[in-house]
Amino acid sequence: MSADTTTAKLTAKDFASDQDVKWCPGCGDYAILAQVQRVFPEFDVKKENVVFVSGIGCSSRFTYYMNTYGMHSIHGRAAAIVSGIRATNPELDVWMISGDGDSLSIGGNHFIHLLRRNFNVKYLMFNNQIYGLTKGQYSPASEKGKTTKSTPYGSLDEPFNPAELALGAKGTFVARTLDRDAKHQQSILKRAHEHKGTAFVEIYQNCPVFNDGTFFIYTEKESKMEECLFVEHGKPMVFGANGDKGIKLDGLKPVVVDLAGGASVNDLWIHDETDRTKATLLAGLFDNPAMNPHNPRPFGVFYKENRATYEEDLINQINAVKAKKGPTPLDRILSGDKTWTIA
Repeated sequence: MSADTTTAKLTAKDFASDQDVKWCPGCGDYAILAQVQRVFPEFDVKKENVVFVSGIGCSSRFTYYMNTYGMHSIHGRAAAIVSGIRATNPELDVWMISGDGDSLSIGGNHFIHLLRRNFNVKYLMFNNQIYGLTKGQYSPASEKGKTTKSTPYGSLDEPFNPAELALGAKGTFVARTLDRDAKHQQSILKRAHEHKGTAFVEIYQNCPVFNDGTFFIYTEKESKMEECLFVEHGKPMVFGANGDKGIKLDGLKPVVVDLAGGASVNDLWIHDETDRTKATLLAGLFDNPAMNPHNPRPFGVFYKENRATYEEDLINQINAVKAKKGPTPLDRILSGDKTWTIA
């Protein structure tokens, strides 16, 4: 009788560590952790091949609660560490956890360079528009005029729109979801995992202590469908509690139209997640609310592009050099071709 070679299917509990989960009561991080643990068994990846790396912040405790390999790294530098992991161990399934402060402030340069290089990393940015761990200072994502301990008279800074920034950095997968929408969050996590390259997912996450309710208008039953635009590739942009509103393009200007009042669904903007220009328009649909007070907040996959990953190009370059003539001696690299002799 042959030995049984079947492997038991993993469950969400298999990805939950033995550590007590310690976030503030009501923190959106609990919901994100639950959805990540819930979808991971569907990925058919061995636990020993999964790595989670985080920076510094409330979100960065995430690595302790995943029963996988992981590292709680240093402030703003998680992107550099995941780059090194992927370059040297391209067989690993690498996930990066960061917050809006960790990603966009001290880690801002690492953020844009990871995206343009396109390492095969899944990047989850928990955006609560505040510094939670350090007790409530404004962050690069905080709205202009935000009153905090570090801006007692209101912030004068123009905030970053993380999705716009990711697109500007030539990200190959850019998406947005919410902590309190379990089904949508799961679908976006699955799409991100399927993507070959840096998959950037911005997750709106409630901070009940220092920025409570910032995103409730997009998650509460009474307002959600009027304020959210859930986009899908190849489908018209329709929203509203009764599906009676839509977005059409007037040139390159998005305009809200009333479908119940006579506007035709055939005239609506059809979402194309392969169009970077329109993805940038979509990501910034809600920018400048004074001029566009009624535009909904978009969620979903804004952009997806198939492009070689950095580690693929790196391996190909190394193999090409080996096949052609072998590595160049270090002294020749240092001296270069432009040398001269001083008489």
